[in-house]
Amino acid sequence: MEKHQIDRINELARKRKTVGLTPEELAEHEALRRQYIDEFKENLRSTLDQVYLQQEDGSYKKLEKKPRKN
Repeated sequence: MEKHQIDRINELARKRKTVGLTPEELAEHEALRRQYIDEFKENLRSTLDQVYLQQEDGSYKKLEKKPRKN
């Protein structure tokens, strides 16, 4: 995500708190925010895919995804 997009998210968030947003601005804010969150999650997953844990015997094991509880 580019700097000007993050700046726009913050600008809309400040405006939302003070004077409110038009429906178009609200839709823009939500779309930009969703894009930011999706990119953040993708980067975090990529980083976690590179993580290995050292076992007691000195070997390394790839970090496994924890099963979800329902």
